[in-house]
Amino acid sequence: MTGGVPVADEAAGGRADPAGRADLRRTGATGAAAAVGTTARRAVATVLVAALIPVAAALLVAVTVLGAPVSLSTRGPWRPTRFAGFLLVYLAVDLTGVLAASALFLRHPRGGPDARDRRAAEAFALLARLLAVLRRTAERLFRLEVDMTPAMLAADAPPDRPLLVLVRHAGLGDSFLLLQILLTQAGLLPHTVLKGVLRADPCLDVLLGRVPHSFLPPARGTAEDAVAGLAAGLRARDALVIFPEGGNFTPLRHGRAIARLRRLGRYRQAARAARLHYVLPPREAGSLAALAAAPTADVVFVAHAGLDVIASPRAAWSFLPFRRPVRVHWWRIPAADIPTGDAARSGWLLGQWERMDRWTAEQAVAATPHV
Repeated sequence: MTGGVPVADEAAGGRADPAGRADLRRTGATGAAAAVGTTARRAVATVLVAALIPVAAALLVAVTVLGAPVSLSTRGPWRPTRFAGFLLVYLAVDLTGVLAASALFLRHPRGGPDARDRRAAEAFALLARLLAVLRRTAERLFRLEVDMTPAMLAADAPPDRPLLVLVRHAGLGDSFLLLQILLTQAGLLPHTVLKGVLRADPCLDVLLGRVPHSFLPPARGTAEDAVAGLAAGLRARDALVIFPEGGNFTPLRHGRAIARLRRLGRYRQAARAARLHYVLPPREAGSLAALAAAPTADVVFVAHAGLDVIASPRAAWSFLPFRRPVRVHWWRIPAADIPTGDAARSGWLLGQWERMDRWTAEQAVAATPHV
């Protein structure tokens, strides 16, 4: 029992703590300021997207007309046209998503748990449709083809327990492609942990605000608390999606990750991480928090190869359209087979990343980043 009487006791004859009232006022003011800031950020981003659509359309016409003589004579890949076309579709999808999400909010502005569930279900369905449009566009413009092993879970027969989905982070667009696969092909509802920079996308910012998610770093508390909170609320058909590496693989990041383990005195893990050539050692705090908060969840690991060669816009220009399918490989470990205790789970998690590294090495081409 802490000092002072809770504010809620004032109505029952208790004496309210002035400091407590002040804390609540400060919290309310902070929340109101955050809400105003969020509304302003979304409004500015949406206006910017709307303004860029005619610019992208004009760019598409210009690069197509100007580049046609060269592309026709050399049978070139029409890269400027492909990239400008995808940019135009992406901006149009983004604006459509914001407008549709606003319509969903007007349909269910307030309400209890049932209304929240309806809003979330409609937001997931809208997100699935938008991501499907982007994938079809990438298939046509960039010859995107996905080869998955084993076959994805059937969407009409989702698992009877929640899943923790731990994914390799490599290449542009890997998170969007994975979300589309989970939503459309597997029939799962992804609760995603994302970098805060993605709030700059107004459609993601608004739509994910309707479903369980966490942008990192969180507005309050630690990242581990945010991940644990998401994991604790998982139900059947829900999948908590985490990218434990924290970023795309580069040799520099690989070296820094090993140095960090050594600074922490974890020399054995540092030695194992040094033998990884294509993936970064996982930052385990969030994964361990999720495992502790969702003890009945199975864990799915997802490796992929093919997107890793387009780790930057410059690389995308060089390697798109795709010359081979993007390969995705996943495996599932039942909750009963997951070791107990953070120490054992830490070694087990690194072991799964060693398996991921071996699989990636088998798929790698000369341009794949590695050490």
